[in-house]
Amino acid sequence: MKENTTSGDDNKRGVSFIEQMVINDLADKKNGSRLQTRFPPEPNGYLHIGHAKAICLDFGLAEKYNGICNLRFDDTNPTREDVEYVDAIQDDIKWLGFKWTNVYYASDYFQQLFDFAIELIKNGQAYVDEQSSELIAQQKGTPTQPGIESPYRNRPADDSLNLFLRMNRGEYEEGSMTLRAKIDMTSANMHFRDPIIYRIIKTPHHRTGTKWKVYPMYDFAHGQSDYFEGVTHSWCTLEFEVHRPLYDYFIDLLKDDVDYRPRQTEFNRLNLTCTVMSKRKLLQLVKEHLVNGWDDPRMPTICGFRRRGYTPASIKAFIDKIGYTKFDGTVEMALLEHAVREDLNAKARRIAAVINPVKLTITNYPEDRTELMESVNNPEDPSAGTHEIAFSRELYIEREDFMENAPGKYYRLTPGQEVRLRCAYIVKCTGCRKNAAGEVEEVYAEYDPQTKSGMSESNRKVKGTIHWVSVPHALPAEVRIYDRLFTAENPMDEKDRDIRELLNPDSLKILTDCYVEADLANAKPYDHFQFQRIGYFNLDPDSKEGKLVFNRTVSLKDTWNKINKV
Repeated sequence: MKENTTSGDDNKRGVSFIEQMVINDLADKKNGSRLQTRFPPEPNGYLHIGHAKAICLDFGLAEKYNGICNLRFDDTNPTREDVEYVDAIQDDIKWLGFKWTNVYYASDYFQQLFDFAIELIKNGQAYVDEQSSELIAQQKGTPTQPGIESPYRNRPADDSLNLFLRMNRGEYEEGSMTLRAKIDMTSANMHFRDPIIYRIIKTPHHRTGTKWKVYPMYDFAHGQSDYFEGVTHSWCTLEFEVHRPLYDYFIDLLKDDVDYRPRQTEFNRLNLTCTVMSKRKLLQLVKEHLVNGWDDPRMPTICGFRRRGYTPASIKAFIDKIGYTKFDGTVEMALLEHAVREDLNAKARRIAAVINPVKLTITNYPEDRTELMESVNNPEDPSAGTHEIAFSRELYIEREDFMENAPGKYYRLTPGQEVRLRCAYIVKCTGCRKNAAGEVEEVYAEYDPQTKSGMSESNRKVKGTIHWVSVPHALPAEVRIYDRLFTAENPMDEKDRDIRELLNPDSLKILTDCYVEADLANAKPYDHFQFQRIGYFNLDPDSKEGKLVFNRTVSLKDTWNKINKV
């Protein structure tokens, strides 16, 4: 199903259903008229574009309505977590332009959660189960069949407490015991059928070391952490909707008489065509070296989009466009590309670059002469000014801008035909030179000195305009052309196929024989440019002195849909 960019209701009132909820709650003075949100990533991988949707919601609404948003790392599984991910997550949030009020960790609440678990045991609301997780899962039953009670369900509270304390002292092996909440094995909600709330993990934690040997499950830690922090609005994606009753159940057991409780609300997650949003799948791509790290520009990670040349403004505009609804669907990648085109069209500096060069010699232009031509930096922004580009007898042009035997309506260089060299002169093609294999090595032309851009005679009209760079002044460059990482429109639906079978073999093409104008000698990594008539590019951090490397962010026009929708 393709997702509508916005819902009809959102269009009418200009806000999402979640924002309307915030407006109503503040008007009703709920939770003391406070708005407090949190962004709670697990530090087990890098953030992807789907997380950006949650970030814009959590931080954006808190900022808009004078609330606060905390960053809280859900670090309850030390086997999968790393400080590298903690640092990367903070970098990504900052790059998107958001600021957190406080940084918290679920591990900050390990003692409180442990004490709460002990209270549940003493009250007969939790028990230690010595069955395997596989057997426990089998006993859960089905949505239409009740579960089977564990033989340990009614063990004395003192016995469960003793075992739980010994579990945390490391006396038992991983998988040998769990702590389960004692709720209702016949509940229609499968999550109420005595869920596991603690398991044994002996891997050292990146913050607490070896202090803890038992760790809380997500459903036990998340809502309570929200409550401990004072969160008023807890926003999750739709798959957590069935978890909400359990979220409320634990808070009801925990909360005191104060007139406050966090409220969980769910929204649709972001799914993009030709992309996977599974951290597990993304980690596989990285570990098997199917991509060049988490920030590979083909990856849907935030750092990958940054390296490719996407801007925070374009990502925010895209997320604002698709909105927040209660219906899952898949958004065309073309919509995200449209957002970055719009942003870069307004901001990116126009420069000359030739990525598939052939030499053009202007035979009647003086050999020892060089002129400086004025080039507009951005026609969409007059305040951006101009810069100078050197013009000489020998130029590089795009190979596709010359054809020896051209068909009708070919308005570029072909023998006997005139074109304008952008911001320079009109030239007339006189022929070409080929090598032994029949490949064109050099194109010849003559220029009309009265047609320089800006001269009165320069108004003479020709049907074609091409770009160029001066051979003696151009800088060599490597250009990386990126495309969709997967050929399948919805790779996550291809569950019976290995992810490697779905990879697009043409997702990366590296062009090494490229040239850009000399003005880019001072460019800095991540600077954005429009290569005239080619696309939007940015300077990659792999660049070194004497070797510039550019990533194509996006083409000037959407060609993917035209090719693949035929």
